[in-house]
Amino acid sequence: MTTVGILGGGQLARMLALSGAPLGLRFLVMDTEADACAGQFAPLLVGDYRDEAALAEFAGKVDVATFDFENVPAESAEWLAARVPVFPNPRALAIAQDRLAEKTLFRELDIPVPDFSPVATRAELDAALAQVGAPCILKTRRLGYDGKGQFRIRTLADADAAWEALGAQAAKVGLIVEAFVPFERELSVVAVRGRDGEFRTWPLTENWHVDGVLSASLAPARADDAVARTAIDYARRLAERTDYVGVFALELFYRDGQLLANEMAPRVHNSGHWTIEGAETSQFQNHLRAVLGLPLGDTRMLGHACMLNWIGQMPDALPLLAEPGGHWHDYGKQPRAGRKVGHATVRADRAEKLALALERAGRALGRDAQVAPVIARLRG
Repeated sequence: MTTVGILGGGQLARMLALSGAPLGLRFLVMDTEADACAGQFAPLLVGDYRDEAALAEFAGKVDVATFDFENVPAESAEWLAARVPVFPNPRALAIAQDRLAEKTLFRELDIPVPDFSPVATRAELDAALAQVGAPCILKTRRLGYDGKGQFRIRTLADADAAWEALGAQAAKVGLIVEAFVPFERELSVVAVRGRDGEFRTWPLTENWHVDGVLSASLAPARADDAVARTAIDYARRLAERTDYVGVFALELFYRDGQLLANEMAPRVHNSGHWTIEGAETSQFQNHLRAVLGLPLGDTRMLGHACMLNWIGQMPDALPLLAEPGGHWHDYGKQPRAGRKVGHATVRADRAEKLALALERAGRALGRDAQVAPVIARLRG
């Protein structure tokens, strides 16, 4: 029986383990925390990702390794790759961990990006602001996610406050200034590439964020075919250049009929959670198929789907479960402000039917504001 090792024990590892059960797979999860929620469904090895003794124990018990988050040290992935197959490869992981390397690769592949400039000193911040202009965003090059490690610079007068907030990180993880994009829509393409180079994508997804954290995703996004083809082409370029194996997401801004790349996530992705019930093959099972060298599953949609993220604490499940197309996912985490604790997916065979289901669920859960932009898009 094949054992898949997962570095990181959060909800993504948990859903990978659940989706791998029908394939007869075993799992070993490694995390720095003893209460990692994936440990409720798979054996959990607690250790530091830089501890070679812990990594050696992990490597000795698995046949192939993957990740459930992108901040696993790239050097740890390199160390593991010398002992067991690791997918995605450490190079792809390292690129996605560094915003500067990632944006540079986008440009090399002729994938449009907002203007950017690296920053190492206070003087370089001023130079970057002169190049990029304001408004813009000062970000850490590494370790930022869900809106963390960012400072929005509205005018040049905010430079001192931005440096005060993030300047200490310049020597540790590096900084980058990125032009602010007054986007009309946020989109993502979730893609999978197999060991043999086979490449597939799920339908383009539209996303809404609140305070930098994903709130809702709608698939398929209401976009013309040319936009979808462009997004898929950009994802294919990234996958082929990095020799990527597994699932990844390319996050995009849509503005004035054009797409600008925001970032690449080298893992199964929050905006693809709807695929569990809304697609022939979920992103989680296809990730496992890819890393194991199995044939990829069909990524076609089953109707229309909306994923709603639960942040901080879980709402009452009953109103949504009462919907014919309602599906519930509790991650088994302790409630905490800003923490992703679960999600729900509502699926329907027609757009208007989905809009009505979201209206009912939003009203019953007191989440009208969360579902309102999705309903407007479905009816727009």
